[in-house]
Amino acid sequence: MKNLFDLTNKVAIVTGGGSGLGRSNAIALAKAGANVVIADIIHEDAQKVMKEIINLGGNSICVKVDVTKKQELEEMVKKVVDFFNRIDVLVNSAGIIAPHNPHIPLVEMDEKKWDRVIEVNLKGTFLSNQVVAKQMMTQKNGRIINMASMSGTIVNRDISGVGTYCTSKAGVIIFTKALALELIKYNITVNSISPGYMETKLGALNLEDYKQKMKMVPINRLGKPEELNGLVIYLASDNASFITGSDIIIDGAYTCW
Repeated sequence: MKNLFDLTNKVAIVTGGGSGLGRSNAIALAKAGANVVIADIIHEDAQKVMKEIINLGGNSICVKVDVTKKQELEEMVKKVVDFFNRIDVLVNSAGIIAPHNPHIPLVEMDEKKWDRVIEVNLKGTFLSNQVVAKQMMTQKNGRIINMASMSGTIVNRDISGVGTYCTSKAGVIIFTKALALELIKYNITVNSISPGYMETKLGALNLEDYKQKMKMVPINRLGKPEELNGLVIYLASDNASFITGSDIIIDGAYTCW
């Protein structure tokens, strides 16, 4: 019987794959059998994850790429196709909270800081999806998974001044739905995952912040990056052929309050 969760010989690109959720997702995809491309603006981080995968017996290459630069993304796609002949999965994990200070009220937000968050989180998602989707369209098959956030559905009541981040992630969710409709006829699915508070470098917290956030999450703890892995593999697999245009929240019931 065919294992519908087996990703053997699939080619997966993970943007932001050098750290945090991206790293965890990349290693999980490799363990499921995929050939994994680690794409990250910090090349040293990408190389480390690539070596981790190779040491686990997997197959991986890494590419330095800025997701806000279309030309760099196009060069990434060309390199991957030249090396692996195809692209089956894109996991778009690249993102930022805000430059320097994530807790700036919208009425005081500097225009350049606003632009940077929107540029990386929303424009970066748009460009990554666009250039990879064009390759998938020629194959008439593919899986795109965008990392959104529960903050794209609600405004974090326990943190003031995250309006830019919330706005960018809300954009990712609706963009995912719009693209899903466009790509249905090419047998390409497009979904997003919306994590809650996770134990990652991006969401690094001091002890008091950590304790405060735990109080706000009904499950009374933060999520671990590996708790997204099963869903990523599912959405990347043949078993998820009927799910597209969905946003799936994994937040320990934070948005249920």
